[in-house]
Amino acid sequence: MPKKTSPLVVSDADKAELLRWLRGGNTPQKLAFRAQIVLQLAEGRSVTDVAEANNTSRKTVHDWKARFGADGVAGLQDLPRPGRPTVMTDQIVQEVLRKTVEERPHESTHWSVRLMAKYAGLTTWQVRQIWDGANLRPHRIKTFKISNDPRFAEKVVDIVGLYMNPPDNALVLSVDEKTQIQALDRTQPGLPLRPGQIERRTHDYKRHGTASLYAALNLASGKVIAAVTDQHRAVEFMKFLRKIDRSTPAKLDLHLILDNSSTHKTAEVQEWLAQHPRFKLHFTPTSASWMNAVEGWFSQLERRSLERGVFSSVQDLKEELLRFVGVHNQHLAKPFKWTKSAETILKAVDRAKMIVT
Repeated sequence: MPKKTSPLVVSDADKAELLRWLRGGNTPQKLAFRAQIVLQLAEGRSVTDVAEANNTSRKTVHDWKARFGADGVAGLQDLPRPGRPTVMTDQIVQEVLRKTVEERPHESTHWSVRLMAKYAGLTTWQVRQIWDGANLRPHRIKTFKISNDPRFAEKVVDIVGLYMNPPDNALVLSVDEKTQIQALDRTQPGLPLRPGQIERRTHDYKRHGTASLYAALNLASGKVIAAVTDQHRAVEFMKFLRKIDRSTPAKLDLHLILDNSSTHKTAEVQEWLAQHPRFKLHFTPTSASWMNAVEGWFSQLERRSLERGVFSSVQDLKEELLRFVGVHNQHLAKPFKWTKSAETILKAVDRAKMIVT
């Protein structure tokens, strides 16, 4: 008769922790494997039975049984690797920071955690600790452009004033056009999203033409007045101004914030504005489109509608643009809030200029 195996003694607290490992979606597979072995031994199953159930050797089961018996749950963790890790002195930290901001590795245009660990003789964990402490992210990059507009400060003060202290009996509208939006169709039908499979589509596409979208964001309500056109000229811009005129209360002045496109400044536009004095135009500084609030709404349009859109014709594209505007106005619109003062912006630009020069 085979000798009956006594169950491995596992406390309620340890059992709860091991079950948490098994149920946790982020638990490493090796820890879940070890927890399974211990829990099965705690049920009174033999070493041979547990080894067969987990497709492993009897020696492996004996090893984890002994480790758990000696150190409990902590004994199932990996042992420290041989060799003492480099102690991070202040000198080492400063050298890593210096290399990060002043040098480039030969193998790449920027530092990665592994490359810095290799050059500095540290572990990847130590490099992460140093970078996190200094808020350094070498893998990221942002683009910028400093405006050379001679009236930059004047325009910033004017526009920020409209955002933060809008005039009485007036509407402030952020106006811009998104031009040459392409009606793109895929060469083959896409494969839908399924459990275990992301949505897929062909990388190549067909072009069916373009359309342009004029938009005026009402800062008080967050709603958008829009028009879709085939072309982008002063004629279309004047038609859009007329639509704004019809879509807003006649008793209110209209302050329009817009960029320096030539279509906004033609003689015909100036003549029309002279006949409609309630329209007052405020131009953003050159190379400062980020000051125009409607740009943020265009980003939402791109992410939520156009990026994954499939359009078999320009008409399909136009219908989608107007549909998105309607959904936004009905469900998503909210008042726009500007938080940075003109003084803060001007100081930041001055600092950037000093760094560049």
